[in-house]
Amino acid sequence: MIERALTGVAGLDDILSGGLTRGHVFLLEGSPGTGKTTIALQFLLEGAKLNERCLYISLSETESELRATARSHGMEFEGIEIFELAPPESLLDPDQQQSLLYSSDLELGETTKLIFEAFERSKPHRVVIDSLSEIRLLAQSSLRYRRQILALKHFFSRSDATVLLLDDMTSDILDKTVHSVVHGVIHLEQLAPDYGSERRRLRVVKYRGQSFRGGYHDFVIKTGGVFVFPRLRAHEHRTSFARTTLKSGIAEFDDLLGGGIERGSSTLLIGPAGTGKSLFALQFVDATVKRGEKAAVFVFDEELGLLFSRTKAMGLDLEKMQEEEVIHIEQLDAAELSPGEFAQRVRDRVASFNAKAVVIDSINGYQTSMPEENALVLHMHELLQFLNRQGVNTFLTVAQHGLVGDMKSPVDVTYLADTVILLRYFEAVGKVRRAVSVIKKRTGRHEETIREFRISDVGLTLGEPLSNFQGILRGVPIFMGDKKPLLPMTSEDGNHS
Repeated sequence: MIERALTGVAGLDDILSGGLTRGHVFLLEGSPGTGKTTIALQFLLEGAKLNERCLYISLSETESELRATARSHGMEFEGIEIFELAPPESLLDPDQQQSLLYSSDLELGETTKLIFEAFERSKPHRVVIDSLSEIRLLAQSSLRYRRQILALKHFFSRSDATVLLLDDMTSDILDKTVHSVVHGVIHLEQLAPDYGSERRRLRVVKYRGQSFRGGYHDFVIKTGGVFVFPRLRAHEHRTSFARTTLKSGIAEFDDLLGGGIERGSSTLLIGPAGTGKSLFALQFVDATVKRGEKAAVFVFDEELGLLFSRTKAMGLDLEKMQEEEVIHIEQLDAAELSPGEFAQRVRDRVASFNAKAVVIDSINGYQTSMPEENALVLHMHELLQFLNRQGVNTFLTVAQHGLVGDMKSPVDVTYLADTVILLRYFEAVGKVRRAVSVIKKRTGRHEETIREFRISDVGLTLGEPLSNFQGILRGVPIFMGDKKPLLPMTSEDGNHS
């Protein structure tokens, strides 16, 4: 059995299928600020927890700087030896003739000798060398640099130590010399969007003799260290559950849905702003809670205080539900959130909170955290597949551009959802009214009718099918007969959405 060294970085060991293979040399590369030092510290601290001897060889940072970095994350440098190849105080004395930093003044051979001597003294199980850029500058040529890296690799391979080489890629980003020599390569990136905080992601470029999760994985640096969010692969998560039919709690709405929705399915609520998409989704949340199950609501577009007040006025006390811990409701800032982190939050609520219903309100807000539409569709596909296979009912809302007439969606995810519910404004008898219809349902039959609905202080009220009108979904219906199917307008009707 292959023995592996855990990295101590949440999520990274999952990507690496258990960690770094012991007794080998690995490369962690990325431009300054991507989190290399923080990951290296977590790697050594994980070894210290296991009573392993750990050595940090620094060619670029001082010991005080490293300890300050560790303290900023609440880490204590207990059990880790730091060997600092930095200028002695005498070299900084203006009376001295020396004018170059110590790492630049040393010959390459002397630097390597000092590294070997520090290793022989400590006999460590884990080693970090920070950074290769200093060695590359001393080598001055690609051939000499490669020979030096090979010498380091052969030396460490005889000692059975797990070595992590850091490279800030400042000297020559096109030089891939180390890639062919080391056992594995982890590449870190930092992206700066037009608006919002920076985004970080990593990719395992190479890992000899070991399977790993390919592609890019989002990660963040927070107090406590680096946290990686492995890319979601839905096919790895399968559970068995009974595909029962679930009710919404409104008889007319259930009739429109052909009896309800199936457990483990996804529902898309689509329509212009203000038609009531969120309220329909929260109606299912209320029904979930009344069945004795829990739900999770992720809100991108609305302030929670406003959401609590307007839904409470309609008899839906979300704040009380949250206090009773039967729902988890979270307001998200798309400008500060990567797609990978969002998917991980949803997964955590399903795993730890045991949520059986998940509301994402809305896809418009979620889209702003995505670099491009194609990536959004792929992310949503994997997330919906994962939730469906856990027996979770997912409710998504999409606000279309426009209010009446020709509507356009910012992104088409209708083919991903099992059920599509369309909401519309229409004008009839001198009043602006709302209509609901089920356009698609994979899991059974449904009404092909259009029903008017009203939002008031008692919540949602649905009427009989509007069989005497044509053109309702276009917003300009044509009267074909009796007006009785229309719901009576009352003074209690408000602009609830």
